[in-house]
Amino acid sequence: MEVRVVQGSITETPSDALIVNLFEGITAPGGATGAVDRALDGAISELIAAGEIKGKICETTLIHTHGKIAPKRVLVVGLGKSDEFDLYAVRKAAGAAIRFLKGKSVQSVTTIVHGAGVGGLNPAEAARATIEATILGMYEPDLYKKEKSQRIETFTLVERDPQKASEFEAAAAEGQILAEATNYARDLANEPANKMTPTKLAEKAQEIAQEYGLEIDILDENRMNNLGMGAILAVAQGSTQPPRLIVMRYRAGDDKPTIAFIGKGLTFDSGGISIKPSENMRDMKFDMAGGAAVLGAMKAIAQLKPAINVLGVVPASENLPDGKAYKPGDVITCMSGKTVEIITTDAEGRMLLADAITYARQLGADYLVDIATLTGSCVIALGIEITGLFGNNRKLIECVLDASKSAGEKMWELPLEKDYMRQLKSDIADIENAGGRFGGAITGALFLKEFAEDTPWVHLDIAGTSDVPGAEAESYRAPGATGVGVRTFYHLVKKIAG
Repeated sequence: MEVRVVQGSITETPSDALIVNLFEGITAPGGATGAVDRALDGAISELIAAGEIKGKICETTLIHTHGKIAPKRVLVVGLGKSDEFDLYAVRKAAGAAIRFLKGKSVQSVTTIVHGAGVGGLNPAEAARATIEATILGMYEPDLYKKEKSQRIETFTLVERDPQKASEFEAAAAEGQILAEATNYARDLANEPANKMTPTKLAEKAQEIAQEYGLEIDILDENRMNNLGMGAILAVAQGSTQPPRLIVMRYRAGDDKPTIAFIGKGLTFDSGGISIKPSENMRDMKFDMAGGAAVLGAMKAIAQLKPAINVLGVVPASENLPDGKAYKPGDVITCMSGKTVEIITTDAEGRMLLADAITYARQLGADYLVDIATLTGSCVIALGIEITGLFGNNRKLIECVLDASKSAGEKMWELPLEKDYMRQLKSDIADIENAGGRFGGAITGALFLKEFAEDTPWVHLDIAGTSDVPGAEAESYRAPGATGVGVRTFYHLVKKIAG
């Protein structure tokens, strides 16, 4: 989809459909919506008076213009209550609007910026959010369908003020790159496991590196064995698919700090010997959503060029049960030298991340952020809208939370309760790989903290937010992978660099 920003009048700019908006409770539309209403002889006001338009968030009402203005149709999208309005509402409204229009034989769409200047929102940020949500809303997980869903060819943001239009151009360009990188991560995670193996994921990383000028190193099982990466190799040994450790590097300068993004790349997780129930096991293709987010973030970072060095590290493997698979009761020696007693082979993600975190520290990372579909406990605690966040450094934690707000990705800090380390105590090894049912998200994070040691570190548990079940898909987003983490990572490096 081509994205443009033009300076001009919304009523005079041709398109198949124009998107305007309305807050809940408004009886007489003002601003751009009011201008369209007047040009349409009060059609919007009449629908408000009749109760057909209420302005509730994501509500959509289509009006044919019959040649009274240049756009052929007008879509009024609800913004919800004005006192609850924020950038998240901007994204919801924009995404709902574009998904509604996808099924209306529309090729070209014009829009105003949703919420520019309302409630103290920065107009450029509102413009970026409008573009992001539109591209994200267009996405469909139809990778292997013969008949693809309808695509909109052009999307044009129209602004009358020349100065604002100029500001919106830069914001729209940034928003487009971030949204397309997020959709790229969604594509990776939506791929079935027979198509997206660890080797294939490494090939995708190489394609990104070649296209955008990133450094890349792919470690095979021989190099991992020479480096003592026993944790990654243990997880992988039950599969015929060889593991890969993907290391991507963006350099901004030797005098700049380095942040490492470390994403769990489990391309399929059966649970191993501790096998999962068969119900919904197909969704375990999403267990590499953290790795997909890192690749998507590196794709965006390479284009937007923040002034900070970035490492992208993705340990990629499958977790399957066969005669060679690692077993409950086994003791594994990690790259750091720590020994781990295996309580369950279904706590494999933390094993992959343990060696990857150690390697990122050896490569000189000053900050660590890992992202993983780690625990079902986090889904129980926070649901499917909010990512769980843990960390050992207050400044880095606040930076990630701030970045998540800019990205429109909800996160909530959970405690790293040190007394819960007793649940990971092993009689035979340095640590167990699982601490039981109670506080599972916390004990998973505590396990990873042992490998981050004194390096500033944040852990993001995206088990709930990595994908949207079909029954939970809303009007503004498709079922399947969400690409969560891509935009937060970019905003984080932008904030640290600044």
